[in-house]
Amino acid sequence: MIVSASRRTDIPAFYAPWFMNRIREGFCLVPNPFNSRQISRISLLPGDVDAIAFWTRNPRPLLPHLKELDELGHRYFFLYTLIGYPRLLDPGSPPVASALKTFHDLASRVGSEGIIWRYDPIVCTSVSDLKYHENNFSRLARSLEGRTQRCIVSFVEPYRKTMGRLKTLRNQGAELYELTDTMKKTLLSHFAAEASQHHMELMLCAASQDFPTPGLLKGRCIDGDYLATHVGLKALHSKDKNQRPHCGCMPSKDMGMYDSCLYGCTYCYATRSHARAMENHRRHDPSGPMLIPSPFLCH
Repeated sequence: MIVSASRRTDIPAFYAPWFMNRIREGFCLVPNPFNSRQISRISLLPGDVDAIAFWTRNPRPLLPHLKELDELGHRYFFLYTLIGYPRLLDPGSPPVASALKTFHDLASRVGSEGIIWRYDPIVCTSVSDLKYHENNFSRLARSLEGRTQRCIVSFVEPYRKTMGRLKTLRNQGAELYELTDTMKKTLLSHFAAEASQHHMELMLCAASQDFPTPGLLKGRCIDGDYLATHVGLKALHSKDKNQRPHCGCMPSKDMGMYDSCLYGCTYCYATRSHARAMENHRRHDPSGPMLIPSPFLCH
């Protein structure tokens, strides 16, 4: 069993004490995101968990607890999102300098093989156009050389709520750009060349089209081959049926909840509103079995 912590929110950044309390208790409770009355129990015992995938923009609060995870016998890896968009798009993420420092510190602790860099999602606007992404990716790749061996990229998914928020950018003086396949391929070619120069492999995640590009691989964030090589698991290639049709990830159990991330990213698919996320965060109990208390949970 792979545990995702979490696609739905940034557990290392905002809920590290709760996560460690659940690890010590050996389980957590997670409501079905489509039916909150249906609550599942996920074992977090080392004997039941093959690996933990940490999805994060800021693992700093979790770093002091890695020794305890090691001593308990947990295996884990990090999917570290680092883009550095203008604040108009990404108002709450750590500043780039701080995020790079944390990335370097984490790599010193877990090794370059323990972190996958995610430049994801790619959003093109009048404040983050193609030239912006070319220069930004080059600068970040140069800064991360030797700290990671893999970078995963993807283009923003046109979910209704995501695109609705992005289109409101024009009210703030910015425009959303739609990329043609030729533009996407040109950008990916630049990324692949830069990644190779800095000793990283580049993978494209969950794309509905193929973009034949030298140095570009088909991506999987939770990748059986990666886990076999770097985490010591037997290579498996089953697909998570609960993810997008073109997602190649292995199955995992997510211990997070939607509407609980505080970054306020304009392009986020996991948060309906920043105000709702703030309210849920206020309701959060670090000692409780569930990330956000549920009225349907009987104590």
